[in-house]
Amino acid sequence: MARQLHVELVAVEEKVWSGDADMVLARTTEGELGVLPGHAPLLGQLAEPGQVRIKHGGQEIAFDVSGGFLSVTATGVTVLAESCTPATAQAAH
Repeated sequence: MARQLHVELVAVEEKVWSGDADMVLARTTEGELGVLPGHAPLLGQLAEPGQVRIKHGGQEIAFDVSGGFLSVTATGVTVLAESCTPATAQAAH
């Protein structure tokens, strides 16, 4: 079985999404970042406006985020956003 990342997506008011994923993609102030299992630890500031995409089981879930940080540790990825809403299908081109 392929290795997985444990992902926590948290907004100020609530935990938005939690689970295992194959990959996390996010736009930071340093550029687009893709995180796979085994990624080096880092802390990045999310770009505004931004989007976090979580890939798992051949599917992708996208969230529009505003403000916050992305933390990668040996145990997984945590996204702490000021606000977070599911991305609309119209946003994908």
